[in-house]
Amino acid sequence: MTPNIDPIIHIDEELCTGCRRCAAVCPVDAIIGEAGTPQKIDAHRCVVCGQCVQTCAAYAAESEPALTSRAEKLRQRGQLSSVREPLFAAYSTGHALELKEALADPKRYKVVQCAPVIRVSLAEEFGLPFGTLTPGKMAAALRLLNFDRVYDTNFGADVTIMEEGSELIGRVMSGERLPMFTSCCPAWVKHAETAAPHVLDHLSSCKSPMQMVGALVKTYSAELDGVAPADILSVAVMPCTCKKFEAGRDEMNVDGLREVDMVITTRELAQLIKDKGIDFMNLPDEPFDSPLGKYSGAGTIFGATGGVMEAAIRTGYELVTHESIPNLQLDFIRGDEGIRTATVQIGDLELKVAIVAGLKYVSSILEQVSDGTCPYHFI
Repeated sequence: MTPNIDPIIHIDEELCTGCRRCAAVCPVDAIIGEAGTPQKIDAHRCVVCGQCVQTCAAYAAESEPALTSRAEKLRQRGQLSSVREPLFAAYSTGHALELKEALADPKRYKVVQCAPVIRVSLAEEFGLPFGTLTPGKMAAALRLLNFDRVYDTNFGADVTIMEEGSELIGRVMSGERLPMFTSCCPAWVKHAETAAPHVLDHLSSCKSPMQMVGALVKTYSAELDGVAPADILSVAVMPCTCKKFEAGRDEMNVDGLREVDMVITTRELAQLIKDKGIDFMNLPDEPFDSPLGKYSGAGTIFGATGGVMEAAIRTGYELVTHESIPNLQLDFIRGDEGIRTATVQIGDLELKVAIVAGLKYVSSILEQVSDGTCPYHFI
């Protein structure tokens, strides 16, 4: 049964033209409505992936007097009053306004973690060429926004893959609950809960990297810094709107405190930096804070399609053979949308894996799991 969390993806009926572009990209058919009329979202079915937000082309025209004012719409959406971009019909719940107020509270110890892809996508918000890496400028900007600690979600990815790699090898050796699915993507987890609850026992028991870091922030990091966990504001900057959903789940708590108190997107971070008047382009590079700012290559590739699988194979290989994998570039794992399969030799173990890129492609594998014919160990 899926958790009862307030909807995160919305469609503004004042602005929606009923073009149904959003319905065309929704991987779970959660957009409801006739063409030419405002659309609605089935919150139970929605996996909060945000694809509808990305593709929406209907926006508020400044010359339309009958609409709710722009200032009120920004407030309703949780956005800063300084935002100048068009307001589209499909949007996600924002937390930039709430975070701006929280960052001004001197009583809170403010900790932030950033997903690996943010250091690339943030650069585009400031006009830098696609692919430009800005981890140092990002860390500097976050400190200017009043964060006390700046951590890297890559650290959590390393923790996740050590746990998940160990769990995978244990399940393969025992033959229990196979195939094992990764559980790092909250959109996939929500889809499994609503559309295929019979596979829930097959999901890895490991938290996602974001929640791993969140748990450490309220325990290990709090102890190192001598701060009471209740005084910590734990924030995550993530590329996916569904991370907002994940952070709000009831089970994501440590001793009654949420592991991650608030999630903002890359765009929201850029808006906060601009709102503060920070000259991002000319910031000097600064490092992430230790110890939760260090990471390995396995953690870094989590952000790429097939990266979690590649990291799991690398880790599993070392756990079984006690040697480093001979070929670090597992190119057969990587690729575009669809399903890719492979067989990997790990010592005496023949590991059969599948990578599903795109939620709309998972139905055939779910059917195989249902009828007991799925040949894979890890998906």
